[in-house]
Amino acid sequence: MTQQYTQKLHPGMPFPEIEVTLEDGSTQTLGQPTQGHDWRMVVVYRGKHCPLCTRYLNELQGHKQALSETGVDVIAVSGDSLEQLKAHKEQLHVDFPLAYGLTIEQMAHLGAFVSDPRSPQETDHPFAEPALFVINNEGNLHVVDISNNPFVRPELTALTSGLKWIRDPDNNYPIRGMHQ
Repeated sequence: MTQQYTQKLHPGMPFPEIEVTLEDGSTQTLGQPTQGHDWRMVVVYRGKHCPLCTRYLNELQGHKQALSETGVDVIAVSGDSLEQLKAHKEQLHVDFPLAYGLTIEQMAHLGAFVSDPRSPQETDHPFAEPALFVINNEGNLHVVDISNNPFVRPELTALTSGLKWIRDPDNNYPIRGMHQ
C-alpha cells in the first residue's frame, strides 16, 4: 500500500493565491472577496457526479444573504470541466460564482484530499473531496474544514451564525487552532 501525504493549510496562514475560471471564461483569485465584501468563503466540492455536493451548494444558497450581510462573499470550485459545470448547473439553484477546472496541483496546494473515480460512470477525472475555507480581511485563513469524504461537511446554519458572531467586534474572537 502506498502512503500518500497532503500538506494542510493551517489557521492564521495566508490563503494561497490560486486563479480559477468561471463559466463565462473570466478568472478570479480564489481567496479574494468581491462585491464590497471583506471576507470570503471558498467551498471546494467534488463535482457534478456528487448528489451530496448538489444538495450542499443549493443549501448554501439559502445562507448567502446572511453571509453577505456579515461581509462574507461566497465562491465554489471543483475539478469539473466546463461541460460538466454547465450540466451541473441544471441541478443547481445558486447565484454565487461557480469555478471549474481546479487542477490536482491546486487541490494539493489547498490541502484537499484527492480521490480517483470509482468508475467511468462516476466521473472522468480525479477530484477534490469537500473542503471549506473562510479567509479574513487580512487574507488569512480564519476557518478551515477539510474532509476526506462527501458525508462530513460544516453544518451551514451553525457556520453562518458562527461567522456572524466571529465578525462582531464586541466578541473579540481570535483565529482558533493557533497554539504552537
